[in-house]
Amino acid sequence: MRSRVRLPVAGLVLALTITAACSSRATGSSSSSMTLYTCATDTIEQAVVAAFEKQHGGTVHVFRAPTGQLNARVAGDSRSGGIRADVIWACDPLTMYGFQSQGLIAAWTPPTSQSGIGAAYRTDHFVGVALLYLVAVVHKGTPPPTTWADLAGAKYRNAVAIPSPTFAASALGMLGYFASAPDYGLPFYQRLKSNGAKQVDSPDEVLSGVAQGTYRAGIALANAAYAAQKKGSPIQVVWPRPGAITVYGPIGVTTRKNLSPLAHAFVTFAASRAGQTILGQHGAYPAAAGVPGPKMPAGSPVVAPPWPQLAGQSKDLLRRYAAIFPS
Repeated sequence: MRSRVRLPVAGLVLALTITAACSSRATGSSSSSMTLYTCATDTIEQAVVAAFEKQHGGTVHVFRAPTGQLNARVAGDSRSGGIRADVIWACDPLTMYGFQSQGLIAAWTPPTSQSGIGAAYRTDHFVGVALLYLVAVVHKGTPPPTTWADLAGAKYRNAVAIPSPTFAASALGMLGYFASAPDYGLPFYQRLKSNGAKQVDSPDEVLSGVAQGTYRAGIALANAAYAAQKKGSPIQVVWPRPGAITVYGPIGVTTRKNLSPLAHAFVTFAASRAGQTILGQHGAYPAAAGVPGPKMPAGSPVVAPPWPQLAGQSKDLLRRYAAIFPS
């Protein structure tokens, strides 16, 4: 039976305190088991894990939490003897670059021939398996923005919600994009703040707030927005110019001592055509070209942060962001 760990914020400090005492059954690995740390959506993670276990006959122990809590878990491991995950499946490259800089991610990825995932979504240490698109959402009847800059205009005064980059990996990727984009930079966040924009934790909170009319506009994830719209949510999904912000979710094998033999197989499976198909079937945009996924209107513009240039800048970006939107 799969061992699963999901911790509320209130229990995180206690959990980190007892991490060193956890038994191998809770977070351990053997020749027939491995441990996965991830912030991937529950439904998506469960589908991939279940398919892998069925194919390989092993057991995957899962710690799943938002990126802020995932970082805390990894830090707790480092303070108490070393990383306890065999594989980390993060939700943005900047977080993964941070783990790599700590020597926690091994220099290995499955061959491109086994996955079809191109160079834009891979490094020597990790490979992107799922894509997130940050788009604008507006309450039904609200004029849609044409560009991202419109959200800082008078039309949306005191009406915009944005997700926090300290909580959500996608929002950290968004911060990286705007910080490096011409005509935006960190001053864009200052303009949003001055225009009365509100910060919430997650893109899902933005989505629910816009649907309820608490906010008239916000920045959320395309796949979740289309799913909500299909269920009757009174929202409109907009891909503002210059484009929806693309953030890829990378996966990599760790440098854990006594690494499980299943670790490389799990990463290979997640990046394979079979794994990518499962991701697409359960609401994620696959990173491999040609694999069907959630709705994406033809011709929708997309942009992406310059990930390698931003590597190592997360702490500084978050520090500067916090001066505008304090926690």
